[in-house]
Amino acid sequence: MRLHRCEGCLAACRPPRRATPPYELPKDLVKCQVKRGRRSPHKSCVRPSLAMADSLPPTPPTPPDNNAPPMPWFGMDIGGTLTKLVYFEPRENNRRELDKETEVLKNIRRYLTRNSAYGKTGRRDVHLQMENVTIRGRRGTLHFIRFPTSEVGAFLQLARSKGMADLVNTIYATGGGAYKFEEDFKKEVNMRLSKLDELDALIAGVLFVDSMNAQECYYWAPPNERPVHQQPSDTPPYSAEALSVYVRKPYDFSSPYPFLLVNIGSGVSMLVVNGPNDYFRVSGTSLGGGTFLGLCCLLTGCSSFEEAIALAAAGDNTTVDKLVRDIYGGDYARFGLPGDLVASSFGQMCSAERRAKVSREDLARATLVTITNNIGSIARLCASNENIERDGVADDCWYSLRRDRKIFAFLECVE
Repeated sequence: MRLHRCEGCLAACRPPRRATPPYELPKDLVKCQVKRGRRSPHKSCVRPSLAMADSLPPTPPTPPDNNAPPMPWFGMDIGGTLTKLVYFEPRENNRRELDKETEVLKNIRRYLTRNSAYGKTGRRDVHLQMENVTIRGRRGTLHFIRFPTSEVGAFLQLARSKGMADLVNTIYATGGGAYKFEEDFKKEVNMRLSKLDELDALIAGVLFVDSMNAQECYYWAPPNERPVHQQPSDTPPYSAEALSVYVRKPYDFSSPYPFLLVNIGSGVSMLVVNGPNDYFRVSGTSLGGGTFLGLCCLLTGCSSFEEAIALAAAGDNTTVDKLVRDIYGGDYARFGLPGDLVASSFGQMCSAERRAKVSREDLARATLVTITNNIGSIARLCASNENIERDGVADDCWYSLRRDRKIFAFLECVE
């Protein structure tokens, strides 16, 4: 499902992306000093320019890190709503691991990579896995698994039943849950959480994912530079049919700084990023992914994030929201507001007749439009206030989207 268009978010085409130099994650992210103080003027990108990269000799392959911990390698982001587990599956084992590999390790690998569902709530996003990734000199595949944070207890029981605790005694973890559930990990599976600051990890992760997957940062461009409301269509502007006219294009992220990164979790934080180790939080909002799921549960009776997204994908928010044309009878031409723009979220629900006809799908879709419209509007105001022409959106699941005025996005929860 593509995101809707909010006021001013009219995508613009950009040149195709060129190859960028690889980005190496710090071996010890905990010790990476991150400057959060305001800086003016903004620093330029510290990564080599494309011209410099073309003239540099090819980088030799990094040898395997013999001091790396034994497999399996995990990382966790324990958020307020969703927990995300990253599992690195090596392409082949080295001699050291062949000597140490046990049936437990083989069983863990088979269980994690051959299933796309774990119990009732765990999911592996097969379409998001990253192939041929190099970490600490090892090449392999990154698998992304998610489950509700309310099910952390069930995850610990699963880890114990599969023998993970026999092979792993420390897991790198971030998010508020890394602090909240630290004692549970020690008590239930005798695992220690090596905690990382989530915003440090976010910046490093954005750069790492972009360097490993050139198509991860992209945007949706309307054909002929015409926004969706100007296309010859009678379909609602936020429907799949109307949005299908947009074309996905890669975004050149080789010289991104400065940009505004919007981290959408249960709540939302907005960061001005001047460089890999230079950023500060500029604003935020309490209306985030947790708000979307909570309101959907209240309004539709759904019980999971997957169900809420499925309902929203099938709904039509125009039966719930009041549009500009519902007030003016058409466009508000003086200020360039098209008639299909949302003027009042849930504004139609004042009518008992309309409430009686509205569907669960429409309510879920309107909730999604409300939350994302609000985040987009605040993000654009922050970008304007900080004199930034780029702003990005990132949250908790590994998706990407590009919108207006050099806006890139790494979207993780909203499919």
